[in-house]
Amino acid sequence: MFSQTVEYAMRAVLALAAGDGSPMTTRQIAETMMVPQSYLSKVLQALVRGGLVFSTRGLRGGFVLTRPAAQINLLEIMEIVNPIRRIESCPLDLEGHSSQLCPLHRRLDQAMAMVQEAFARTTLAELLSENNPCPTLKGQLQNLRPYGLQPKQD
Repeated sequence: MFSQTVEYAMRAVLALAAGDGSPMTTRQIAETMMVPQSYLSKVLQALVRGGLVFSTRGLRGGFVLTRPAAQINLLEIMEIVNPIRRIESCPLDLEGHSSQLCPLHRRLDQAMAMVQEAFARTTLAELLSENNPCPTLKGQLQNLRPYGLQPKQD
C-alpha cells in the first residue's frame, strides 16, 4: 500500500529520533535501519527540502531532526516523500460520474482519509515509547551503539 520511499523515510526518521540528537551520517542510518545507502541519500535530501531534517557537512556532519520526536507525526513524513492522493473526482473521467464519487471510489477515498488520520495522530515519540516486541526494530536501534550513539531512554 505504501511505497518503499515512504518506508525508508519513516525508518530513517525513526533512527534519528531514537538517537541521542547527534548528527547521523547516511551510512550510519542505512546500516542501522537496513536501508540501501544510495536510495536513502535521495530520501534524506527530500526530508531536508521538506524541513523535517537538517543536514550539516564536514567531519562531524550528518542529519538531525529539526524538531523533537513528539512534534513529528507520520503523516508529515509521508506528505514530504509521497503524499496520499485523495480521490476528488472519478479517476476514470467518465461523463456524468466526475462530480460525485461512485461507491467504490467513495470507499477508497474514505480509507485514505482514515490512513491520514491515523498517521496524523501517531508521533515518532509514541512509536519509540511503545513496548515494542518487534526484535527487528529493537536490534536496529541497538545498532546505534557502535557509532557512539545511545538510543534515547525514557
